[in-house]
Amino acid sequence: MNTGQAKGLLPGGGGENLLFLTDDQLRKGIEAMFFAYRDFTADPDRILENHAYGRAHHRALHFIQRSPGTTVNNLLAILGVTKQSLNRVLRGLIEDGMVESRVGRRDKRERHLHLTEKGAALERMLADVQRARMRAAYRAAGPAAVAGFRQVLEAMMDPERRALYHGIREGGA
Repeated sequence: MNTGQAKGLLPGGGGENLLFLTDDQLRKGIEAMFFAYRDFTADPDRILENHAYGRAHHRALHFIQRSPGTTVNNLLAILGVTKQSLNRVLRGLIEDGMVESRVGRRDKRERHLHLTEKGAALERMLADVQRARMRAAYRAAGPAAVAGFRQVLEAMMDPERRALYHGIREGGA
């Protein structure tokens, strides 16, 4: 058995020793991520095309839905985009009646973002197709693989983004 292979180190007896992955094994993982991401975004992309929106609009809708009343500055931190880019996306969503921007009660300079009924309906459509794909993949892979997948994704995040992710996941942000 070579150093890249060992029996029983993965759930289901897959056998790859995770501490000694070869460049080829890592390349296969990278390629799997590319193909999975392409298919994960394909269903929402078709829906977004009908509204002349792109993935930036989808991400904004997702995180506004996830945290109603979030500020523009918080959304900037979550999305990691420029203020100019986010303003362009938000302007379109607001003009189309998908998002409502409310002045802050404590700080009048703050803008708090909320989905309208129309925006919530679009976000739900986008989320439904992605949840269906995730649900099918999770069921096919099983609970141990799902937990491992989540661990891998979190380990790939920079520490600041991981903290932001944990804050969102726990209902903060």
